[in-house]
Parts: sequence; structure tokens; C-alpha cells
Amino acid sequence: MARTKVFDEQEVLDRAMKLFWEKGYNATSAQDLVDSLGISRSSLYDTFGDKHSLFVKALQQYRKERVDPVINSYNAVEDVEAYIRLFFESVKDEAIGYNSSKGCFVVNSAVELAPVDSEIAAISNSIMHDTEEALCSVIKNGQDKGIFTTKYPARSLARFVFNSLNGLRVTVKFDADKDMFEDIVNVCMSTLRV
Repeated sequence: MARTKVFDEQEVLDRAMKLFWEKGYNATSAQDLVDSLGISRSSLYDTFGDKHSLFVKALQQYRKERVDPVINSYNAVEDVEAYIRLFFESVKDEAIGYNSSKGCFVVNSAVELAPVDSEIAAISNSIMHDTEEALCSVIKNGQDKGIFTTKYPARSLARFVFNSLNGLRVTVKFDADKDMFEDIVNVCMSTLRV
């Protein structure tokens, strides 16, 4: 007779995402997962497969919850500057919201695993590509409205903003100073303006 699951899969996946985000893939053991998720090893493997499969699901969950809502809102953007600032604010909120910043789960995963794991590389690249595309569309919109400079193509400016965001995501892992955020955002926004 099959046993009934007595746990919420979504809740367990959220806990796994937070654990992997905090510790990384390689530093998270199967025992860490069992202890943190509050389910047995057999339930873990029966429900989510192996550790790698769980990590992939956790990374996809991160995208769905934290990345896609920001990316997908670009079509309805009225205030192009506010949209760019929204990206920076999301990095700031994540960094200052924790006693010790975990950085960005996607960036962390890409740095740790993309060079050796083609599936993680593909997921990370997809997220980064879609983020750049959203930024490019909004910046082009800002250029068309005369708000952003046309000294550089929208694609180049989007890559500059995206690089600034990713640099900030790495920096907050060891320094989450509020003034630093303001300096970076203000300089980045001044570079975009006419």
C-alpha cells in the first residue's frame, strides 16, 4: 500500500531553494536537505529525484517567484526610470533584508555551476538573456521618449545596467551598505539620462 505524503511539496521546495541559495550546491549535503526540509531521505528522493534535480527545481522556482514578475512587467511600463530602479531596489531589498546577504541565487548558481553543468548554465543564461532583453526594451522606450541618452545603443546601455546589477549582487555578499547602493544607482541612472 502506497504511503500518503504528509508534507506540502511547494513549501519543501521553497525551503530547499533557501538552503541552496544560502549554502550553494556543493556545500549542501543530502543530510543538510533532510534536516532542513523536515522530510525523510526516501520522501526527498521519491518526490524530487536526486539532489541535482531538486536544485534545478529550486532554481526554476526562484525564477518564477523573484525574477519573472520584474521582467514580465516591462510591457506595462510608463515610468522607464522607475522600472530600472525597480531592478536595483530588488537587489537592495534582498541584501538589506538579511543579516548576512546571500546575493542572487541565479548569479551564485552561475558562478558555482555553469562552467561544469550545462543544465544550470542554460537556465542561468536564459534568465540573464531575458533580463537583458527587458532592460533593452525599456531603455529603447526611454530613448524614444527623450528621457535616456542615444549616445549609445539601447543594447549597450542595457548591458551596462545589467553588469552594474550583477556587480552589485556580488558586492552585497560582503558589503550591504545602504550608501553604496545609492551611489551605484545614482551613477548608473545619470549615465542613462540625456
